[in-house]
Amino acid sequence: MSYLATAGMDCSTEGTHGKMENFTYVLQVKDQIGSYFYFPSFLFHKAAGGFGGIRIWSRPKIPVPFPPPAGDFTVLAGDWYKTNHAILRRILESGHDIPSPDGLQINGRGWNGYTFTVDQGKTYRFRISNVGIATSINFRIQGHNLKLVEVEGSHTLQNSFSSIDVHLGQSYSVLVTADQPPKDYYVVVSSRFTSKVLTTTAVLHYSNSFQRVSGPVPGGPTTEIAWSLNQARSIRWNLTASGPRPNPQGSYHYGLIKPSRTIVLANSNAWINGKQRYAVNSVSYVPPDTPLKLADYFKIGGVFNLGSIPTNPTWGGAYLQTSVMSANYREFVEIVFQNWENEVQSWHIDGYSFFVVGMDGGQWTPASRQRYNLRDAVARCTTQVYPRSWTAIYMALDNVGMWNIRSENWARQYLGQQFYFRVFTNTNSWRDEYPIPRDALLCGRASGRRTRPL
Repeated sequence: MSYLATAGMDCSTEGTHGKMENFTYVLQVKDQIGSYFYFPSFLFHKAAGGFGGIRIWSRPKIPVPFPPPAGDFTVLAGDWYKTNHAILRRILESGHDIPSPDGLQINGRGWNGYTFTVDQGKTYRFRISNVGIATSINFRIQGHNLKLVEVEGSHTLQNSFSSIDVHLGQSYSVLVTADQPPKDYYVVVSSRFTSKVLTTTAVLHYSNSFQRVSGPVPGGPTTEIAWSLNQARSIRWNLTASGPRPNPQGSYHYGLIKPSRTIVLANSNAWINGKQRYAVNSVSYVPPDTPLKLADYFKIGGVFNLGSIPTNPTWGGAYLQTSVMSANYREFVEIVFQNWENEVQSWHIDGYSFFVVGMDGGQWTPASRQRYNLRDAVARCTTQVYPRSWTAIYMALDNVGMWNIRSENWARQYLGQQFYFRVFTNTNSWRDEYPIPRDALLCGRASGRRTRPL
């Protein structure tokens, strides 16, 4: 990942005389083969639809654990609002939560507005990403099985599902074989765990079909959490598959490494100064006047304090803070996401993949480790936490920088359910972290300073 793409580097120019500017991100794709998507993370722009898919291919001569598909489709699905993103932002800033979504979309279209064309008898790869801001979804194709093969850069055991839950910010790859009679079929996306179930459809069109899609839309899974939880637990790493480098994925024995420390993160719905806020361990994040990465690089005091967020829940009243947690390069940590609220959470960590070693209902305790998967847990960058439940991850801190840990529910993220993880080494080696480019935007208290040359 490039230096500019690290979190904490936002210098906004929105509203400056309607000025439009272009920015170039330079990044090195190393060991992240698989399915992802990009989007803007500033000023609620994600709700305006500024996102797209990213396909990262394996290096030549490094095989993937399935034959080359006949086609490769990107599916960007999620909730959408009729209300302009700027108005949604103002609703949040006025101290209120945004309303429920107005509907769902598939690749920017509504009901039957998008068509995937396939040839009978051939197999296709569908890369499904939940690009919404508020709602988990379920993906299914009428009359067809979904063979899961990859999750955010990790090849998985190839289990087949009739439908699959995709939580906010997550991406999955499935193989679909066009093995049904030639006609058109519904591709269905519906909301999960919402009081009102939203549904939209696209069309799977057989190239030799003359029969349009018709009839009732196939229903989704039960609304009970257990179905989704059991499916999530069944997603395992394929230890026999090749990785991005010429060695098996399973050669990294994460379960044999003792974590150096445990961090427990509890989300909460809070009111602060009469306004709606969200918090992590009672701290609701507020952006500083200077991007955190610049403040750290130039050693500018007064922008943030390390240790400004506790590593365990305090269960006290929520308060505002530019929260930054410190960590050392090459640490191996255990992070537990504890959710005592009645809605599913989705958490993302910038700059890292982590092993999802366990999830279950109730309160996490040290005894919960007895149920961890320490052999073939999938590595990914976004994980869900079910209502009144916990999810535990193991993570190797092998990426120096200032990294965002955040809710993928965008209203929660915007109103404080996030913080920054400063992974530090004093070696100042380019092998560990690239320097700031000479043309980096310098704003806030960093304005007028000079970067070191590359």
